[in-house]
Amino acid sequence: MLETTKTIDLALAGFLSPRLVAGARICVGLSGGMDSVALAHALNRRRHQDGLRFELSAVHVHHGISSRADDWADFCSRYCEQLDVALEVVKVTVPRDSGEGLEGAARRLRHEVFSKMQADWLALAHHRDDQAETVLLNLLRGAGVAGAAGMLAVRPQACGPALVRPLLDVPRAVVAGYAAAHGLIWIEDESNDDRHFRRNFLRHEILPRLEASFPGASRSLARAAGHFAESSALLDDLAVMDWAAVVAASGRLALEPFNRLPAARARNLLRFAWCAAGFRAPDTRWIDEALKQLATANSLSEIRLSTSEGELHVYRGELYTVRLPVCLPTETVVWRGENRLPWAGGFVRFVETAGQGIRRSALDEAVVRVTPRLGGERLQLDIRRPRRSLRNLLQEMAIPPWERQQLPLLRVGDRLAWVGGVGCDVAFVCLPSEVGILPVWEGG
Repeated sequence: MLETTKTIDLALAGFLSPRLVAGARICVGLSGGMDSVALAHALNRRRHQDGLRFELSAVHVHHGISSRADDWADFCSRYCEQLDVALEVVKVTVPRDSGEGLEGAARRLRHEVFSKMQADWLALAHHRDDQAETVLLNLLRGAGVAGAAGMLAVRPQACGPALVRPLLDVPRAVVAGYAAAHGLIWIEDESNDDRHFRRNFLRHEILPRLEASFPGASRSLARAAGHFAESSALLDDLAVMDWAAVVAASGRLALEPFNRLPAARARNLLRFAWCAAGFRAPDTRWIDEALKQLATANSLSEIRLSTSEGELHVYRGELYTVRLPVCLPTETVVWRGENRLPWAGGFVRFVETAGQGIRRSALDEAVVRVTPRLGGERLQLDIRRPRRSLRNLLQEMAIPPWERQQLPLLRVGDRLAWVGGVGCDVAFVCLPSEVGILPVWEGG
């Protein structure tokens, strides 16, 4: 008991002491399995023992995949009551036809939940054996340096708390010894024994054989992950340098100088840009096809390459990384005075003003609708200029084609009064002395 407890305590102290500030908020990702139960227990002990005081909470993601999912959530609730730790249970619906597999979809939704937690750190209970499995699995999938780096001990998220893995250097046997020494109870996920899952196959069939022939194989794989992580960081530094060399005034990558980069550096920069946009690293085939098409493109080309998460576009000689829209508008929405209306994954806000936007009196006199583009619309933005087709206006304003599909159009009666991102028709513009409503389009 003393040895395993001491090892876990030293690992947590070594991880927390250089990073933790007094009053920090740590939230544990609690599945109910042995590893997360042990981590929650060990962190709970530390917050009562250390001079550094931190707030501790937990989150359990209810995936609903197993028939025992409700029992797992109940177990976590009872366990956190014993620890006097606040728990949030979040239910998600895992799609079975997303193209990323059941495990992949569940992982994505779980991390979306983690990104929304009110904490400074989101602590996960991955240990050294998990790291070895991850490295081996990624290598067998043909991963590059970043994939071979496995899991990082500290990984900032685009939003929300940083993901931290304070036990990443601790073997599974030590975690199990700690759990047994403290009489901890946990739940067993029956799917962990299903050898049809690749990770389980590696865990139960392959790694034990490797350890038998190569003692310390898991430790060596985890150590190799550190070397790969260092190399990956250097490649990211190179990508930042290349980005600065080929960036356009807009902040996007300019096609022409991008195509002058050596192939390996162009590949590295494209992968970096895609991940920087918040997407998972694309596979090699996608990058190869992207580089092939980009190499023959010019400033007049309009290219679109898709993944399950987003699209790479070339428009007016620049590269755009675009998240797939939640939905494209197809139906009309009647405005009845609300402060905002949902539209295409975003909102149209209606702000009451004086001397700006659309005359309030015009809106009060007719049915007001927000509609998608139907084609053939015309708008007059300036009394000194003629009425123009909306298509020409969008082209002149360099609004990319994929954004045009989502724009809200506000119609007063049968007349077009406003287009999101474009402006108001002069026939409806509010005079300085009049009360107005200013529509504001906030895209999804």
